[in-house]
Amino acid sequence: MMFDPLYMGILLITLLLSGGVSMMVKTRFAAGQKVGISSGLTGADIAKAILMDAGITDVQVLEHHGFLSDHYNPMNKTLNLSREVYYGRSASAAGVAAHEVGHAIQHAQGYFPMWLRSAIVPVANIGSNFGPLIVILGIMLMGMGKAFGQDVAIVGVLLFAATTLFTLVTVPVEFDASSRAKKILARLDIVSQGREYNTVSGVLFAAGLTYVAAAIGSILQLLYWAYRAGLFGGRRD
Repeated sequence: MMFDPLYMGILLITLLLSGGVSMMVKTRFAAGQKVGISSGLTGADIAKAILMDAGITDVQVLEHHGFLSDHYNPMNKTLNLSREVYYGRSASAAGVAAHEVGHAIQHAQGYFPMWLRSAIVPVANIGSNFGPLIVILGIMLMGMGKAFGQDVAIVGVLLFAATTLFTLVTVPVEFDASSRAKKILARLDIVSQGREYNTVSGVLFAAGLTYVAAAIGSILQLLYWAYRAGLFGGRRD
């Protein structure tokens, strides 16, 4: 089954999408590192300033190892910035730092899509790891003439659907965080209008596309597994 031309085609499309977007992010981030910001603040300084402006006092800003490994952890309320962002005084560093603070603000304000994404995580992890395997098991049972085989396959499809839902919900969460970041950076005069602001926008837009690519790939895989489970197209072999 793993050598099904249709499945291989989906994997190829997903690989091309994710690879192309990843290259765009790295290219724009590198270009943005060459654009200094008029405020002269580091990413860490910017994160702390925005948190203070938002009245958030229980989030720690920490340095994190790994290139572009920046993330906000709602479990322990830490803002983890890569070295390039933590110490960077560029448009790229400003954009990424502000984006991650955007997630902290979402968390503090109870932003529903972020809450929904967090709630989906446990089932999404199970669906990602076991959904396809359960579909394959169901298909094998159907091939053996077992009447309940399709029911097993459908369970696998539903589990993987949770993974797809997670990727879909992530898209508005990420773009909302970027929108918040750009508005705050401009309002606090951390970046100036023109080249600095446009560079920040370009970096964040490219980063947001990585989640769009992931959602598209997940949707294609979900449709494939639903097809193999016989939910449409009549295929149950």
